[in-house]
Amino acid sequence: MSVLWWIVLSGLAMGLLSLVGGVALLLPERTFERVVLPLVALAAGALLGGALFHMLPESVRALGNHLYVYVCVAAGLLSFLVLEQFLHWHHCHRPIAAHRPLGYLVLVADGLHNFIGGLAVGSAFVVDVRLGVVTWLVAAAHEVPQELGDFGILVHSGWSPARALAFNLASALTFPLGGVIAYSLAGEVDIAVLVPFAAGNFLYIAVADLLPEITTSPAPREKVLHTACFVLGLAVLLGVAVLA
Repeated sequence: MSVLWWIVLSGLAMGLLSLVGGVALLLPERTFERVVLPLVALAAGALLGGALFHMLPESVRALGNHLYVYVCVAAGLLSFLVLEQFLHWHHCHRPIAAHRPLGYLVLVADGLHNFIGGLAVGSAFVVDVRLGVVTWLVAAAHEVPQELGDFGILVHSGWSPARALAFNLASALTFPLGGVIAYSLAGEVDIAVLVPFAAGNFLYIAVADLLPEITTSPAPREKVLHTACFVLGLAVLLGVAVLA
């Protein structure tokens, strides 16, 4: 099988992983409502873990420990602040509390993250098919908890489960797109600068949008549960980084 077919098939397989959130559709509505915030907490941990344990180290490894790496992180964070402000303004005919742009931010960040992941996996396949398979497995390992969390975030933001699943799948299709672009541009363009930028996107969503959501519950039992799910998200991504 040619390298291009490896890239395309691995990209489509990653897209199918975005449907893992669909398992939540099998739950009764009241049960699902109880697990939405724990999923949000899981996603916050996964996003922070992905940014801190994977994307930033990869950025430093690829670009060096230079100031512009952290400038790119800040630019990624700032871009989402501006985007969120614009989305609030764009929907100014409705109260902010009635329409939060978090769902759209998650989709944009996830689409960019998947695109960068596709670039990375595609580049690895170009170097060596075995390296590409290993890189894909590492990416898939942290994609599962992240996609579960993303699904919970979208539903918590007011999306219907079916719509959340469809848009999650759409954002995942940027992964094979990135892989094909990496194949066509391999050796000509350095796309590593997108990695710290995307890390800044993830940091903004986790800290500015998700963590405030899971700290508002007054019930001590729920606080413990949400904290545990947040730590689990961090721990899974840390474990993947250690074992990779």
